[in-house]
Amino acid sequence: MRLDKYLADMGIGTRSELKKGIRKGNVTVDGSIIKDPGFQVTDTMSVLYCGKPVQYETYSYYMLNKPAGVISATEDQTQKTVIDLITENKRSDLFPVGRLDKDTEGLLLITNDGPLAHKLLSPKHHVNKAYYARINGIVSNQDIKAFQDGLKVDESLTAMPADLTVLHADPDTHTCEVEITIQEGKFHQIKRMFQAIGMEVSYLKRIKFGNLILDPALSPGEYRRLTDNEINTLHTHNI
Repeated sequence: MRLDKYLADMGIGTRSELKKGIRKGNVTVDGSIIKDPGFQVTDTMSVLYCGKPVQYETYSYYMLNKPAGVISATEDQTQKTVIDLITENKRSDLFPVGRLDKDTEGLLLITNDGPLAHKLLSPKHHVNKAYYARINGIVSNQDIKAFQDGLKVDESLTAMPADLTVLHADPDTHTCEVEITIQEGKFHQIKRMFQAIGMEVSYLKRIKFGNLILDPALSPGEYRRLTDNEINTLHTHNI
């Protein structure tokens, strides 16, 4: 791999910026100053930029607690995106795996691992996605069964069977808190499902994606790299 690409992939700077830095002698490879941006390097070589080691990663993985008001996109001219929230040195090929609605909070996987993203999003793999929601209305046992059976939302969508659990119900305010697990991700799906039974979602947060659980230490807008165990869990077949 070209030296300038190696450094750009690791978020050190743009290719044009790095070419200038390399020609100025800011890079050493295995202890030797290299001034050729096209110098071929491998991930086993020791690369330093301005004296700091740069270790190459083929894939990077982040867990983000998405805040409301941010869109699930890689870039946008007018709105803040989830990629904008990753503020550390970052590679240019990161993207969110799937999407959360703009006003929905919670777990979002950010990576550049296309094969994993395809596996997680493919309908044939039936990956569970769990959400916490606050509902205007009281969920009944009949509603729970309707979700389990596969709810007809409207003429364009009959949802796959979903698990719906009531965490708390308040008859005085006619509201309840629920956890719902689905295997799809249609546009506004959970909101549309509750609308179909005459209720409204006032707050929605994704708490689990496959076997990946939202870290409770992450406040909205915060992120961290996945642990090796979490990465291995995502790559297993039991997703």
